[in-house]
Amino acid sequence: MKINVGKKVKDLAVVSSDNKKMLSDYLNKNLILYFYPRDLTPGCTTESNGFNDNLSKIKKLGWNVVGVSRDTMKSHEKFIDKYSFKFPLISDEDEKVCKMFDVIKEKSLYGRKYMGIDRSTFLINREMEVLNVWRNVKVKGHVEEVINFIKEL
Repeated sequence: MKINVGKKVKDLAVVSSDNKKMLSDYLNKNLILYFYPRDLTPGCTTESNGFNDNLSKIKKLGWNVVGVSRDTMKSHEKFIDKYSFKFPLISDEDEKVCKMFDVIKEKSLYGRKYMGIDRSTFLINREMEVLNVWRNVKVKGHVEEVINFIKEL
C-alpha cells in the first residue's frame, strides 16, 4: 500500500527507545515520522541533529518527532547517547513500519545493488491522516522545509 497525502495510516506495534508500544502512542500531538538508512552515518546524523536542534520549535508548533530505521535498539541507544537526541527512535528490524510506508527501495553503492531505506518524511495528524510526504529526501535544508510546511498548516 502506498502512503499518500490524505490517506489514513493503520496503527501498528513498534519497538521504540522510549518504550512506547504503538505508533498511535505518539499522536498526543501531530507527528513528524522520518525514515533514515542507518544510525551513526554522516547524512543520518546531520538529519537527526537537525530535528533535535529544532525540537523545541517543532514542539511549540504542536508536533512530535520520531525517527525510524532498521537498526537494532542497541544501535539506537548508542546513536541517542552520542548526540543527546531528545526524541525517540523506532527500531524496525522486521521492516513492518518501513513496508507500510513503502520506504524500502533498491539502492546502489559502488555498483552493488541492495535493498535499503529511502530517506523519507511523513507528517501525520492526530487522526492518523497523512498531511504531507517527502520521499528521496536530500538532508541539506530538509528540516527547515518541514518546519516551514507545518507553520503553513
